[in-house]
Amino acid sequence: MSAPAIKAERLRVNRFLPYGRQVIEEDDIAAVAEAMRGELLTTGPYVGRFESALAKTVGAKHAVVCANGTAALHMAARALDLGPGTKVVVPAITFLATASAPHMNGAEIVFADVDPDTGLMTPETLAEALERAGHADAIFNVHLNGQCGAIEEIAQLARDHGARLVDDACHSLGTGYVAADGSATTIGSNAFCDLSVFSFHPVKSIAMGEGGAVTTNDPELTKRLVRARSHGMTREPADFVNRDDAFDESGAPNPWYYELVEPEFNWRANDIQCALGLSQLGKLGRFVARRRAIAAAYDSLLAPLASILRPLARTRRALPAWHLYVVRIDFAAAGISRAQLMGDLAALGIGTQVHYFPVHRQPYYAERFESPVLPGADHYYARALSLPLFASMTQSDAETVVLALTGTLGL
Repeated sequence: MSAPAIKAERLRVNRFLPYGRQVIEEDDIAAVAEAMRGELLTTGPYVGRFESALAKTVGAKHAVVCANGTAALHMAARALDLGPGTKVVVPAITFLATASAPHMNGAEIVFADVDPDTGLMTPETLAEALERAGHADAIFNVHLNGQCGAIEEIAQLARDHGARLVDDACHSLGTGYVAADGSATTIGSNAFCDLSVFSFHPVKSIAMGEGGAVTTNDPELTKRLVRARSHGMTREPADFVNRDDAFDESGAPNPWYYELVEPEFNWRANDIQCALGLSQLGKLGRFVARRRAIAAAYDSLLAPLASILRPLARTRRALPAWHLYVVRIDFAAAGISRAQLMGDLAALGIGTQVHYFPVHRQPYYAERFESPVLPGADHYYARALSLPLFASMTQSDAETVVLALTGTLGL
């Protein structure tokens, strides 16, 4: 199919293919409407229901829902006391929030390099970052694009260095992992980490409009997370300090009383978000299966382009949920710039994106912290392009993307 024919087809169906989008169905709309008819629009029954369902889905003991994935990352940093004087290792290929959330709490950020073919931090690049840092109080390990890397080895390195481990799983709801002993686990179960962080932005595996969550198996961390999302206050009588104000003459807690443990933000999620999230969570298996099917279709369709373009390398033990479908393109060999390719594809009704510009090269971080040379991150970024991937895509959509890509690259 020629470029004009592809453009005509896109115009005929009047459907632009973005790199990602939500899938909202009638039962999702009904769930939100039901929540809006309830007595409580925030901190109501849907919050607890969603948390229970999420914890069960990923196999964790506790889940704490919040306003968005960035809030979840910040809450994780607060729960682990990652403030001034602490150091946090973050891979250079990730969204800004992975570094900014702990840094906003006062932590110094140390950037680790990544595998140039997967974008994932490896045990080797983590070890180099730890040596460069001298010590680390925490490691935020990013499961990029829906894939996870050598999480057991990274967990062992964290333990060896006395560092807490946070899985940034904002790309990876529904991703599985087969451990070295052959046992299977789900990202978010915290089998190898202290906390797992999720995002429910519209382009993620499920959508809440905006939304996030942290899962953990530690009840004390759960208490810290709950406080961190709601002003740092407690209504638990066992936590009260001001006994005269907190309790009446009989020793019963006063029903209106609360105390500030430490100042925090308001990161609460509301019932409208959680009603949508609960409805979407019931479809996670279907959505993930569809994403995997489209990724497999791309793998097959793109094989003839291997001299110029390759899919991401696959990690051995991951069962990816595929948030993004990223290809690695040799733009110099193709004789076209990335910007030109993206513009040409957009003109054909196909949206693409780049995930991500290396965070250590962002001016803010480059000016404040040691800016090491991280060749893996630079090489990954130089070739990366995210193609359309979402749960309502069809085989025909994937074929159209590949035809447009083939024609635009002149292959």
